[in-house]
Formats: sequence, structure tokens, C-alpha cells
Amino acid sequence: MSAPLLRVRDLRTWIHAGENVVRAVDGLSFDIARGETFALVGESGCGKSMTALSVMRLLPEAALISSGAVELDGVNLLALPETSMRDVRGGRIAMIFQEPNLSLNPVMTAGEQIAETLRRHTPLEGDALEARVLEMLDAVRIPDAKQRRHEYAFQLSGGMKQRVMIAIALSCNPELLVADEPTTALDVTIQAQILELLRDLQKERQMSVLLITHDLGVVADVAHRVAVMYAGEIVETADSGDFFAAPRHPYARKLFDSLPTANKRGRPLAVIPGAVPPLTRVFEGCRFVERCEHALPSCSSSVPAWIALGAASGVRCQLYAPEMKSGLPAESPTASAPAQSTSAQTPVPQAPELGAQMDASNALLRVNDLKVHFPIRKGLLKRTVGHVHAVDGVSFAIPRGRTLGLVGESGCGKTTIGKGVLRLIEPTSGAVLYDGEDLIGLTRKRLRERRRHVQIIFQDPYASLNPRMRVAETIEEGMAALGVGEAGGSRGMGTERMARIDALLVEVGLPPDVKFRYPHEFSGGQRQRIAIARALAVDPQLIICDEPTSALDVSVQAQILNLLKDLQARKGLSYLFITHNISVVEFIAHELAVMYLGRIVEHGLVDEVLREPRHPYTRALLSAVPDVDTATQRQIIRLQGDLPSPVHPPAGCHFHPRCPQAMPHCSVRYPEMVLYGATHSACCHLDSHGSARKA
Repeated sequence: MSAPLLRVRDLRTWIHAGENVVRAVDGLSFDIARGETFALVGESGCGKSMTALSVMRLLPEAALISSGAVELDGVNLLALPETSMRDVRGGRIAMIFQEPNLSLNPVMTAGEQIAETLRRHTPLEGDALEARVLEMLDAVRIPDAKQRRHEYAFQLSGGMKQRVMIAIALSCNPELLVADEPTTALDVTIQAQILELLRDLQKERQMSVLLITHDLGVVADVAHRVAVMYAGEIVETADSGDFFAAPRHPYARKLFDSLPTANKRGRPLAVIPGAVPPLTRVFEGCRFVERCEHALPSCSSSVPAWIALGAASGVRCQLYAPEMKSGLPAESPTASAPAQSTSAQTPVPQAPELGAQMDASNALLRVNDLKVHFPIRKGLLKRTVGHVHAVDGVSFAIPRGRTLGLVGESGCGKTTIGKGVLRLIEPTSGAVLYDGEDLIGLTRKRLRERRRHVQIIFQDPYASLNPRMRVAETIEEGMAALGVGEAGGSRGMGTERMARIDALLVEVGLPPDVKFRYPHEFSGGQRQRIAIARALAVDPQLIICDEPTSALDVSVQAQILNLLKDLQARKGLSYLFITHNISVVEFIAHELAVMYLGRIVEHGLVDEVLREPRHPYTRALLSAVPDVDTATQRQIIRLQGDLPSPVHPPAGCHFHPRCPQAMPHCSVRYPEMVLYGATHSACCHLDSHGSARKA
């Protein structure tokens, strides 16, 4: 057996934070073979990204590698001087960071940034350098490379930016690629393209990949081997197929139980109680013991040893010690049987499933032909020279106590719809009827009164909470603006408002005594709970949820989804749930609308759209969703190019330039809505037969 390309042994990276020492990476050991994709998975705060930065020696000033070895092809990188390490970075090891917006230089063109790396690590100059830049842009499948080479980051889509990042990383033919959450911010269609691209380039170049992610679907799609990381150490390693067939460590099992799926829709998701323990602690036993439902008495006082279970697999758990013999019973993570409830998982009441027939008269919100066009102004006089057709004639209804999921690629107008409904962005035309009253025609005073009934939860709890306001002040702000409760009293709040804030915090699963803390003192999931409490403070009936779980780990995501379903069941809330995560929609929504370039192209009950998609775009979207069930064979429908510009949408059907089934007349006129029953419809020229009929 050949020697591994990368060998990490007993790596320890500590961060000095005042008087405390954070043991971010605490005794990590693993190998990566040539041409292998090795995935490192786990919750935020487990030390995955710090592991990658340690391998690259790109640590922050407060961090220090205290011991261990990182060997690349037999050479210990930790022993190299910084001048030699600069030749390794970009040359032999390259890295793709999670957020291309932060990683790309905004004042340099895409081509200049690739050329910068080539000048540092190769002797290329002049025409040879330019040819290599264009070759790399072609290799990552950027169309019209000669033109795109001169474009800046702000002119590129999310998928394009990530491809430029990959081109920079691969320009010098590295032996090892470190990919830190390379597809987290991307839509499933773009994600599928990026993953396919990485697979193809890896095969061509026999490159090794260290993939860091919390998306188990992505891991199932591309990884050869998997390591599960928890609280600074690896707790399980296995071949990908074996891992997804039967994960062994209780923590790995819980990650799978937390995944939202259709067969879990009628019950709460399993959650992992508590949080990753602070890495400033000196652990005397198993690090997962406080969250483990299978813990033994000895787990609190005895550090579990690494137990090899095969040539390429092992687990750090006392349940698998030789004297225990059996370990945990074998269980497929994709089985549909209900998860065992634990003391930390209290069943919650679930909203009844939406029947095949819906009562249209029960609609709490009705949107009719909504359009939001942004003017494009140029010149000294700022004359309007065009419009961005962000939302271009959208209609839908949300019944009381029900959830409408809205999915589509970034840039299709999903978030603009949510803000247009609330008039945070003024619609160009159309009607937004809340309980029969058109919000678009209301005066500012009347609109403010109505906003009490319609609230929004934003995608990023870091950005949506004021860092200078305590939790109580954040929640009370909406009540003060809309006159809920009395003012005055303790800390400027009346006793009624204070009591309501305490009750809201309990309702979203937080203790009341956190109300005088600041946002930076909370985890991401706790911040999102605070954002939900703020939305609930004024007793809304409709909440617009704009990607409320996209920035969260699967375990925290499960807690938030359970909370939203529980609140809906107890309070009769309606949700407009905006997301690009199909599995989340499948779990939480009753109806689903698929959006493309400012228009809804398919709409129906969740099961109708997901089981029998009618529009070619919906089929392509669903085919690109990664699946943890490795036994399922899926055929990905490859879409050509990227989402067209909403400034100049294509004539006819907006999807026809990318549609694999496009016909000549698709480019001439936009298709009419076709009905497939009482609740299922799509806009497509293909379906004009059988039971389908025009609306």
C-alpha cells in the first residue's frame, strides 16, 4: 500500500483567549491518500475549520500549534520556515474558502487574481500567462472566458465566484485541495455543478481533497472516507459507504436523526440536547457524555480510547470496547422508522396535514399579480434607462395556519417577494391582500398597524440583531413601536412588557434571565430563537421566514424547525417559508411554489410537486438535491449556463435557454398556467395533454 499524501499525527492547536486556552484541535490524527476525498464533518465549534487552517499554517495570531506533525509527502510542514511554506501554499496545497465574497479581491478582476497566483508560483509571463488564465477559466466551465476574465467579483453570480475561487486554487496544479464548506452558500443546481466540477478535476489531476462540511448529502455525493469531529477530536472514521449504511458513534447517529425528511413530517425531529462543550475545559471523560442518551456511568470519568473496527474505520466510544462486545445496534440512517424519543426530545403538537382540497376562502394572505421592478439609472441626471424585473407578476395564497414554501435559485426574487409583501420594498404594481385588506394602498399609519399582524424572520441572526441592544430591548422595540403593553418601569419597560418578554423567551426555549445579555453572548441557534421571539412579540398571524435555518448546523436546524411547527400548531400561525433547502420544505411546508426569474413556474401541495414535478426546471432542481441514501441512484439533470439577468429576461418562456426539452415556440411566448387537478399547476408548453387543462 502506497504512503498517504497527507499524514496528520496528534495535532494540537490552541488559542489563547485572555486567561483561558481554547483547545480547538486536540490530538487529531488522520491520513489522506492520493486521489482521495476525505470529508471532515461535525457541528460548528467542533474545530473543523481550525484543522484546515492548521494544515495550511494560516492561523490567527492568538492561535498556536502546540504539538503534532503535518506531513505532506513525507515533509513535516510544521518544521518549514515561513518563506518555504509560502511556496507550498498555492503551489502544492490550495484552499477554497467558504465565502467567495470575502475571499475574492473586489478591486481586482477575476483574471488578475488567477494571474497573481501564477506569477507567485510559476515562471509564466506575457502571452503564456494569459493563455493559462483563460485555460483555467475554461477548466472551471465559465462561459465566455475572454470576457469574464475582465469582470470584477460584483459582476459575477455566486456560482461564478466560487468557480473563480476554484480556478485560483487549481491554477498551479496542487497535490492537495482543502475545501472549507465550498458549496454552503450555493443553490442546489449550482452546488451540483461545483461538485461535479471538483470530481472531474480531481479525476484528471489525481488530486487529493480535504472536504470540510456539515452537509451530509454533499459528503455522500463526493467523499471516499468520512471522519466525524466533535469538540476538537475525531470520534469516528469510516469508508463513505459503510458510514452512511450504519454510523456507529452516538453523535453521528444523532446528526442523521436531525435531518428533516418527508417521513418525519408528522412528528418532531430528533434533537441533540445542549451544545458543543466549551473547549476551554480539561475533559476527564467522554466529551459527548452530557448529550448522549447511551452514556454509561464510566463515560463521565474515563476518557474513551480509539477502537479500530477495520483497516479504515474506528470509533472513540466505550460502547465499542471489547468487553462491551455489541456496541450500538446496527441501524440505517435512512430508515423511515420513528426515532426513539429521549428526555431531551419532548413530542410537540403538530399542525394537521393539508388535505388535497383547500378552502380558498380561508386565505389569510392573497397576493395577486405582484410586480417589483427596480429602476436602473445612469448619467449625470440619473435618468432611468431600464428596469430590473425582480418580481414579475406573482400570485399565490396562504391559508390560515398553513405554510407555503417558496424555492428557487438565488436571484429569482424570493426574498424580494417577502419584503414586497411587507412593503419593506415598495411594489411596482399588484395587490397584497391581508385578511381582505390591500396592504399596498394603505397609509403609513394604517400600514404600521397592519404590520403587527405580519412579521419577518431574516436569514442571518448575526446581522438582523442590533449588537448594541440587549435581548429585552430588541424584543421590546417592536412592542413599543406598535403600542403593545405599557411603557416605563424597570429599565424603561413596563411590568406588562417585561412579563411578556419573559414568557416569549420561555416559549422559544430560552431562560428569562438571558434578557439582559447582548447578541454576541449567544450561539447562532440561540440568536435565531431571539429573532423568532422578536417576531412573536406583537402577536402576528403571518410570519415571513427568509432562509431562517440556512446558516445553522443540522442539529440546531432541527430545534428551530420543531419550534416553528410547534408555534404554528399552538397559535395557528401562517408561514411564507423562503428557502433553497428542499428537505426543509418537504418537512415543514404544506404547499410549495417553485420560482424562476421573477415568476412562479409550478405550484401545488408539497407531495404533488416533489413526487410528480411537471415543470422541467422543478425536475432539474429536485434532481440536484444531494441524498444521504447512497443506495438510491439519481440522475442529475444538467442545466446549461446560469440564471439569466432579470434586466433583460429571455423572450417567451424565461427558462427556455437552459431547458433540455425546449421547443421552437418556447422562445416566442410565455406559457399559460396549466392545471393538473384542484391544487397542482405549472407554466409549461410541454404539458397540454391528458388531464391537464389551461387555468
